[in-house]
Amino acid sequence: MVVEILSAVAVAGGAWLATSLRVVKQYERGLVFRFGRVRPAIREPGLALLVPIADRLQKVNMQIVTMPIPAQDGITRDNVTVRVDAVVYFKVIDPVLAAVNVQDYRSAVGQVAQTSLRSIIGKSDLDDLLSNRERLNEGLELMIDSPALDWGIHIDRVEIKDVALPESMKRSMSRQAEAERERRARVISADGELQASHKLSQAAATMADTPAALQLRLLETVVQVSAEKNSTLVLPFPVELLRFLDANTPKKEAPPEDAPAEDTEVNGQVAPAPREPGDVGQVS
Repeated sequence: MVVEILSAVAVAGGAWLATSLRVVKQYERGLVFRFGRVRPAIREPGLALLVPIADRLQKVNMQIVTMPIPAQDGITRDNVTVRVDAVVYFKVIDPVLAAVNVQDYRSAVGQVAQTSLRSIIGKSDLDDLLSNRERLNEGLELMIDSPALDWGIHIDRVEIKDVALPESMKRSMSRQAEAERERRARVISADGELQASHKLSQAAATMADTPAALQLRLLETVVQVSAEKNSTLVLPFPVELLRFLDANTPKKEAPPEDAPAEDTEVNGQVAPAPREPGDVGQVS
């Protein structure tokens, strides 16, 4: 009889321990609700002893949660329709507030993130969404973190992942980029022409002071052309040499005006030269 009583007590004790002991993992914290009221003491990782029937343990995950924000359609401040998605990194810093103040803190953070993303799209220009995402990420983080603090949630980071543009806007942006590259190419080409003109003017001034330099340049050009194994060689003739020959060539003097005209031969017959009025002709 005594053995049976002791066995019953041992079984009851084992059942009591089984219903009283709970294991809290390293990345979790335990909240004890005693008759529906939360206890201020938070159960740390390890074994947690509860009062049967009176206590109920709720575990709260303290790890950083990565939550993708579904893509949101919106119109930017400069009237461009875009589709933007993002990702939110958050964690629980106060298990009591996360369990008591909000029913489902994950769903709450997700809904706030979606509304904040749509709001930030309407307040931003397209250029900011494409090139100035760091400032937008900071603004989006502040918008989400403001209500999340009352829920015991800390927003660790917010990142805009992708910005989807309409096809017409993509074509317009590509044309704009192509025009900008063409403009820069023209400016660079014009700058190169300007610098080349300055250098050519300096070279021309130097060659004008030293005519032998022009001859050396001419010979160098001939060497460069002949190196290509061409069958035809074009040799430029210096204009200065033509001027020199023209200046030193004797010119034929014109006959004086009072010189007698000479007879000319036309069709084998000698035609008399024209005579001035007043000349006395000979009668044959």
